[in-house]
Amino acid sequence: MPELMVDVITSLDGFSSAEGWPGLWGMGGPDYFAWLEQDAGAEDTVLMGATTYRLFAGFVESGEEDMSGLTTMDKVVFSSTLDEPLAWANTRLVRGDAVEAVREMLRDGHTSLRTIGSLTLCRSLVAARLVDRLRVVVFPVINGATGREHFYTGWPDVVLETVEHRTFDGRLQMMEFVPRVVDGPPG
Repeated sequence: MPELMVDVITSLDGFSSAEGWPGLWGMGGPDYFAWLEQDAGAEDTVLMGATTYRLFAGFVESGEEDMSGLTTMDKVVFSSTLDEPLAWANTRLVRGDAVEAVREMLRDGHTSLRTIGSLTLCRSLVAARLVDRLRVVVFPVINGATGREHFYTGWPDVVLETVEHRTFDGRLQMMEFVPRVVDGPPG
């Protein structure tokens, strides 16, 4: 049965980006990039919203970032603002309710799913209790003054069971969890 993984990169204080900082906070390294390249070869279908699609498709178009691994993967974009045909190869547009579409893909599909970026999409999938795995790579920086897009704002309470962890390049922390949405504090 297919699974859904939410994939996240954040600063230590939970921001997905920060004003004036380069991509990956300028801290990506050879171990991390090798892992990403290996991970990009997975057979998963990638889920994203319009903002993430525009960003990554722009990288592909400009040649600014090597997105070849991601380009070959099947991608689904949930958007009411984009129009077909989409320029990025192997991408299809879904205009309907993302939660219902993902629920159907998990029920009827044969390929596991994963998100990339897409804060609103991730939040709605967690709240709908559809997420089987949550994988977070924490970059060793605090963006208290410059942080944009706090990833966990608006999430329900979630208890996490750690199933894997790893350090890349002596500084980046990857943690993978099985999430369980709870209705409130225990007891």
